Parts: sequence; C-alpha cells; structure tokens
Amino acid sequence: MATGSLTALSVRKVTARIGAEISGVNIGDELDGETVAAIRTALNEHKALVFKDVDLDDAGQERFARYFGELTTAHPTVPSEPGAPNVLPVDSERGRANHWHTDVTFVVSPPQVSTLRSIVLPPYGGETLIANAAAAYRDLPEPLRAFAETLWAVHTNDYDYAVAPESLDESARQRRAQFTSIGYETVHPVVRVHPLTGERGLFIGGFTSRIVGLSSAESRDILRLLQSYVTRPENVLRWRWSLRELVIFDNRITQHYAIDNYDDLPRRLNRVTVAGEIPVGVHGKASYSISGDASHYTPAISLPAVA
Repeated sequence: MATGSLTALSVRKVTARIGAEISGVNIGDELDGETVAAIRTALNEHKALVFKDVDLDDAGQERFARYFGELTTAHPTVPSEPGAPNVLPVDSERGRANHWHTDVTFVVSPPQVSTLRSIVLPPYGGETLIANAAAAYRDLPEPLRAFAETLWAVHTNDYDYAVAPESLDESARQRRAQFTSIGYETVHPVVRVHPLTGERGLFIGGFTSRIVGLSSAESRDILRLLQSYVTRPENVLRWRWSLRELVIFDNRITQHYAIDNYDDLPRRLNRVTVAGEIPVGVHGKASYSISGDASHYTPAISLPAVA
C-alpha cells in the first residue's frame, strides 16, 4: 500500500530560475501515483529538487529513482558500488568532477534523471552547482539562438574535458584509462527539445568536443560563447550539502559541477540514474551514435519529443 501522501507535499523555490526544496513527503516510503506526478511536475518546473533528512540506503535510493523510469547501470565504463550495479560512488578518492557537464552525454541515450545522495561530506566546501540550460537558451540573443538551433556537436568520453593528460599522476592515468576503456562518440543537437515540456535547452557541456562541420578552433569559440550563458550566476543553483540529503535533477536540461574547494578531505555522494530517450533537436532529428555500444549501460527508451 502506498503511504507517501500528496496532501502534505510542499515546494519551496531556492532561486528564481532553478531549484526547489521539497518537504512534507518521506521518499523512503512507498509513494502513490499522485505524489510521484507532483514531484515530476516540480522537477519539470524547477529542474533540480532537494529532499532533506532522508532515511535511505542504496536500495532505497534505487527504489525512489525507479518512480521516474527504468534505471541505468552505474556507468558505461566506471565500476559500480560492489553488490549494487546501479549505484555509482561519486568519491573524491576516485577523482573530482570539477568541470561543467551533463551526465554521460557521450552515449546516444543519456540518462533523463540523476539522483545524488550525501554519504560523506567535508566540514567545508564540496558544494554542487547545477545550471538551468533552458534559461540559458532563453537568455541567448535571437540571432544566436537561431544559429545554435542549426548546430550539432560531437560528445565523447575520450576528450581532455578536465585536465591535460601530461599533468596526470599515475592513479589519475589509471582512472582515465578505465573511463575511456570503451570509446564513445555521439552526435547530439546543440539545442535539445525536452520530451515532456517542449522546452528548448542548450545540450553541451564537458563531453562536447567539437561542432559538426567546424574546425576545432571554431568549435571552441562557439562552445565557449554558448557555455557562458549556461553558467551565468542567475542560472545556477549552488547547493551546500548536509548529511542525509538527496538531490534529483533533470539531466536533459541541466549541467552540473562539483566544486573542488575542500582540500584533501573525503567527500562521497552515491549516484543513481534513470534511463533516458534519444535526444531530439528543434527540427525533429534525433541524435546518432558514431562509435561505442552502450546497451550494457542503458535500456532503449522510446518517448517522442513534444513538438
């Protein structure tokens, strides 16, 4: 029997453009359909939701994430939490994701939703930034918006999105070798249409290596310009973690960044992601894979984009 009730659910905005705190519902309980629908509606509007004082283990986090769809495995190349194939430890000892990105865009069907649950936190720093890519698209001047809608970009996991290879120590080189053990290249629209809301958002970020049809130098200049709209402070939620919190964000229309500002202290979040559909651009064309089979990572999801 479902015990999560819609009647007490409360949504409080955290910033004007992105983020809301949800209270009045225990996501460790079995949730009824109305409550799940209300959470999905809030996610569509606010792009990132925060649940405080949650009583969840890995299995509970997986159960909650499944309300939004079928789960992916932890990652296409990086090992999962032992005994939990759907859980990825986002652990500072495994490296630090201090670059703007959308999760796993180098595969043809990136996750639609990501959930992060706080496990170990430093006494200071370690915030997560989450940016609203739909607000970034709306901020573009009309000529630049129209130009962006014509562009397609190559996303890959074999790309120097964080640091130059020659600057890596041995452990970092081993992590990079694991990350790129299967090479992926996928072409996505630079402007993606959200399949539930019809919103348009910039679909770029750290795994984007170049614009189709342009040189590397031309691509860098254009991507840097578009990315500057994504990371405008007005479009960004800066979340300071506490223990027993879960954050869920819409991976189709956000980017995020884990700030490396906590010295050598431990920090760990557990991530569970929900399988997504193949992205579609403003003219109805779908993303396509150049290389890399991700069928072991994510099921095929069919959900047509809203016109």
